[in-house]
Amino acid sequence: MTPEELSSAISSCLKDAVAAGEISVELPGEVRVERPKSREHGDWATNIALQLSKKAGMNPRAFAEILKGRLEGLDGVASVDIAGPGFLNIRLEAGAAGELARTIVEAGPAYGNSNALIGTKINLEFVSANPTGPIHLGGVRWAAVGDALARMFQSQGAEVTREYYFNDHGAQIDRFARSLYASAKGNPTPEDGYGGDYIVDIKDRVLQIAPDILELPADAALERFRAVGVDLMFGDIKNSLHNFGVDFDVYFHEHSLFADNFVGGLLEQLKASGNLFFEGGAWWLKSTEFGDDKDRVVIKSDGSPAYIAGDIGYFVNKRQRGFDLNIIMLGADHHGYVARLKAAAAALGDNPDTVEVLIGQMVNLMKDGQPVRMSKRAGTVVTLEDLVDVVGVDAARYTLARFSADSNIDIDLDLLTKRSNENPVFYVQYAHARTHAVQRNAESAGVDTSAFDAAALSHATEGELLAALGQFPGVVAQAVTFREPHRVARHLEVIAGTYHRWYDACRISPIGDAPVEDVHRTRLWLNNATKQVLANGLGLLGVSAPERM
Repeated sequence: MTPEELSSAISSCLKDAVAAGEISVELPGEVRVERPKSREHGDWATNIALQLSKKAGMNPRAFAEILKGRLEGLDGVASVDIAGPGFLNIRLEAGAAGELARTIVEAGPAYGNSNALIGTKINLEFVSANPTGPIHLGGVRWAAVGDALARMFQSQGAEVTREYYFNDHGAQIDRFARSLYASAKGNPTPEDGYGGDYIVDIKDRVLQIAPDILELPADAALERFRAVGVDLMFGDIKNSLHNFGVDFDVYFHEHSLFADNFVGGLLEQLKASGNLFFEGGAWWLKSTEFGDDKDRVVIKSDGSPAYIAGDIGYFVNKRQRGFDLNIIMLGADHHGYVARLKAAAAALGDNPDTVEVLIGQMVNLMKDGQPVRMSKRAGTVVTLEDLVDVVGVDAARYTLARFSADSNIDIDLDLLTKRSNENPVFYVQYAHARTHAVQRNAESAGVDTSAFDAAALSHATEGELLAALGQFPGVVAQAVTFREPHRVARHLEVIAGTYHRWYDACRISPIGDAPVEDVHRTRLWLNNATKQVLANGLGLLGVSAPERM
């Protein structure tokens, strides 16, 4: 019996109790069950009696007694105890708990998936680094977290579009072009320009493509450097992300928003609705009326659109493409975007809950206890390639995804290059590789999966391992609900540790010439179930699940 199945069973008992007139209360959509801190208290616990008793006008323990009587009649439930003011501690029969191993193996890659988000179209915009240089660590973090989140949304049935917003409309592109031009002319980098070896590299490639570029008038040469240089830089960014295991479905060009007066038409619509007002020579969005902390300039006093004008157009474009939820992942300096984008949606008459902004914090690299600050390639920042060159794709993706995105993190490069249990990604991958080794050794000893006796999984470590495996679907669902892929990574570490303890305590292959028994065959099922869950979880994080290490 999985936690989800137990939760559903408790919900059914509550409905039956209401139907029988034993309680009168509005029931929640789901009942949460948790692993007790002490195994002595049972396999699972719920505080549903405490949650509902006040609404039902009852004493919590009296409410719990009604539920206890119904739960004890369920198949697979061995006993139910009431603890404290009304907690219900539930102990499952050994067979009911052990059956999970077969359930997982039979579900295979689908274990942990659900249909909760079927019919939901999600646009997930992440990374979106300007094509003026290599992707720096902040962008790498969003690449790891964003792609993992996309995978998890898809595991719950959502239709996800990974989107990269290509900013080719701003002043940064002008500075990039001037930097390339200055390098080609042998001049110093402009004061507001970009440095680093990559500028020389892109400049050389532009000259190969357009060898006569320096013979053009300065304005024409700059425009040529802009067009060719941006194309080359963006190609490098795409290639870096692809090598990191991240590919996008849509590359959206900012300049397309201003074609055919699309943004201008929306601004006229806002003027007509009264949600723009004119003051000080500029047009302002009445964003404070929709929850923002201040009104925002949308059209500057010189008549040019402010940055939020493009944001408004981009949101409308996404909605016109049929997305129910639009998630934008931004860096630590974009906190103001949360309220302003929701306000813009509301001002347009749309539901502000159709847009979400996730904010990621800084990443620091540490080596020998000291910060790693410089990159020869980028000149001022550490890039995706710098990190991958040192630790590899798997370690980089796993490490960046195993922390809450809204927390600053320090990445210890020395730790991530260790092949030891201190290194979290090695710890989890090694556990997965060990499950394969155990399976190979067991099969060599004549142990197969021709028999399964769920009640044979009675050792304490087997109960712990089954519980950890059973929690996996719920952890994935929570990771999606809270937009926190790190929950999956941390739970994989729990599973790995629990598996290692079980391996040390319970033999799968018989000793010497001892005969193969059903307990060995059943334990092979549990080993293979662990193998499947670790593979599924690593897959959600975009990390490989090696069979040998």
